[in-house]
Amino acid sequence: MPPRRRSLTREERALWERVVATTATPLQGGGAGPPGAPPPRPVKVAKPSTAPQPQPAAPRPLPPTTAVDLSPDPHASLRARAPRMDRGRYEKLRRGRLEPEARLDLHGMTAERAHAALTRFILSAHAEGLRLVLVITGKGRDGAEHVIAPHRHGILRHSLPHWLSAPPLAGRVLDLAPAHRKHGGGGAYYIYLRRQR
Repeated sequence: MPPRRRSLTREERALWERVVATTATPLQGGGAGPPGAPPPRPVKVAKPSTAPQPQPAAPRPLPPTTAVDLSPDPHASLRARAPRMDRGRYEKLRRGRLEPEARLDLHGMTAERAHAALTRFILSAHAEGLRLVLVITGKGRDGAEHVIAPHRHGILRHSLPHWLSAPPLAGRVLDLAPAHRKHGGGGAYYIYLRRQR
């Protein structure tokens, strides 16, 4: 059973009228105005047109695009910079005359798994006193034939230089160089580690 509504007392009604008179603002374009005000004008609503509307043109198919690499080949940038290790040793390394003491193959790993595996590998190799290790990243897949958004080929080989230059590996890595063909070529890197202190 709904509660009974009580009517306002004379004092409550007088208070309400005073509040309305001093604070209430009539709504624009409609609503009831103060007592004695003329009624609001009716608003005309436009009737929908019966004329046929032009159809939008069908979207043109996008031209086929080729994949775009977001960053330069890390091998090219590594070859362009000066080596951080002894020049004679670097030349032997570049020509494949030095044999890596350990190797890590990151093929088929996600970037997250590869980063974790690389960190463990480098920390372990440095702790054992190794100086030259080989990391195989692979060259990466080409991806889709027709893509709209640019994407990076070979995420592991592009990420490796960044991972090695960030903690905790930065203090343990002296130099990084592209591997010789006999050790994997474009899909592998030599990592020359610092001596233990």
